[in-house]
Amino acid sequence: MLTGNIVALITPMLDNGDVDLCSLQGLVEYHIQSNTTALAVLGTTGESCTFEQDEHVEVIKKVLEIAQGRIAIIAGTGSNSTRHAIQISQKLHKLGVAAGLSVTPYYNKPTQEGLYQHYKAITEACDLPQILYNVPSRTGCDMSDEIVVRLAELNAIIGIKDATGDLTRLTRLKPFLPDDFLLYSGDDATGCEFMLQGGSGVISVTSNVAADAMSRMCTFALAGQREQATEINNKLMRLHQDLFVEANPIPVKWACKELSLTATANLRLPLIALDQQYHAQVSAALALAVDA
Repeated sequence: MLTGNIVALITPMLDNGDVDLCSLQGLVEYHIQSNTTALAVLGTTGESCTFEQDEHVEVIKKVLEIAQGRIAIIAGTGSNSTRHAIQISQKLHKLGVAAGLSVTPYYNKPTQEGLYQHYKAITEACDLPQILYNVPSRTGCDMSDEIVVRLAELNAIIGIKDATGDLTRLTRLKPFLPDDFLLYSGDDATGCEFMLQGGSGVISVTSNVAADAMSRMCTFALAGQREQATEINNKLMRLHQDLFVEANPIPVKWACKELSLTATANLRLPLIALDQQYHAQVSAALALAVDA
């Protein structure tokens, strides 16, 4: 079961925009040593929308080679083109990833029935287990509870990452879903409470820079140990918030460079480096998290 602390992994980059494979290897090792449950590679935090399909596949292949089965790999498979989502799912399924993370189609503004047909078509074309990803603040598309429940009936749909931060959605959905359906928070600020209320884990941006603390917090939260989980989470709360002072993953890539987890803080256009005015703010949040 893919429960607990799953990192929404950044993609480290060289000055020329190519993937920094040396830093990528270091990140994988860092998360293995920190007891992270799984790596969500080339999701939206990984800047997947800037990758051509062949490059996307090669990066996932490289991560699998580095990991050597020591940590589960979830691969970004989402697209606003159903055909493209099918193609990438088929290719990554052959590589042996544990699951796909499939964001709702962005920009197109599909109807709720269109969303259902999108995911149904993917599961009919490929057996790769899929985790739905609902992040309306980024996509302009909000998946309804009714559609989640319908999609959960499809064998290949194994869970959902809900990044709305609305804890009432968890309590509304959970009674209507299979017991083994995975419910992930995609919002670090509410992730601890999400798990305490019955969620399966968190797919975390914060874990990029505080993996050990996030792993311990998730272990306590999943065990229902509120006091211990909350104590750690309170020390991380400033970081949960300040890693979003500019669009993700701008601040977290700067933070990874600040902690020497990566060689650079490079991003691909149209994203640019963290504005100087936020450096002290993010640095202070990192300092508060050290004792978590």
